Amino acid sequence: MACSKILSGDLPELTNDIIKYLLDDFSTLHSCILVNRLWCRLTIPLLWENPFSIPTKNYKFIEIYLLSLNDDFETKPSNTLFNYPSFLKYLNIWKFMICVEIWSRNAIRTLKPERYFIYDTYKYSKTEFMKLISISLFKIFIENEVTLHTLDIDISDHRYYCSYFNDIFELILQNGTNFIHNIKNLKFCTSTHSSFDNEDMLLKNRISQIIDTHQNLKIILLCHNYLPLYQSLLLSKNSNCSNTLNTIMFYHINFGSIFNIDILFEQLNVLESFYSKNY
Repeated sequence: MACSKILSGDLPELTNDIIKYLLDDFSTLHSCILVNRLWCRLTIPLLWENPFSIPTKNYKFIEIYLLSLNDDFETKPSNTLFNYPSFLKYLNIWKFMICVEIWSRNAIRTLKPERYFIYDTYKYSKTEFMKLISISLFKIFIENEVTLHTLDIDISDHRYYCSYFNDIFELILQNGTNFIHNIKNLKFCTSTHSSFDNEDMLLKNRISQIIDTHQNLKIILLCHNYLPLYQSLLLSKNSNCSNTLNTIMFYHINFGSIFNIDILFEQLNVLESFYSKNY
């Protein structure tokens, strides 16, 4: 009897709890969509909360996002059944760039260019087209008032995508404060060989600004061996997370240089846990 009520939609709260247990079982989640309207409405947000990390090698979800753009790459009301961009909760910047790169390469090679507003195939190089798609997707996220829960900024190979990162972070800082205000989990990785010379200072400053704008940051994970950068980020006087950040994790960090850990503890009023996993 209870099972039939769940299938028929008579117990929506219980049904929602059950479907959440299938979070990483993408095949089963897709089957749940077909049960009935309630199951579909409860399942779709789970499938779209972290699409850039789904290991299916299917990038058609990017095409669905792009339905929110007009011919001038400006956002417009979408006629899709759901507001798919609004479901985004987890974003890994590196995986985002990989997905966009693969999709862009396939779109130019196999699909009609005009379908993605490339009316003049000589107007955009492949690199420029990829950057255009990346920026357009972030505009869609921002204008659909996406509220992220977790942001993973992995710039371990930052020089390859440096210009993309700079443009994306600038767009977020100029227009997307709500996009990052309520992030609770932040992971930041940089290269073990990064020098952060003058060429990279702009990127470093924008990342620092992103951290400073957080209102509800609870967990921060910092990995790879650029301690001076992490020190400046955590000890920033403009940080808004002194009353929310309760967990700091370091991975593969060499603490050979002096780190003002006592000052950090004094600034963070609710810090509960401090983890470090070194080489």
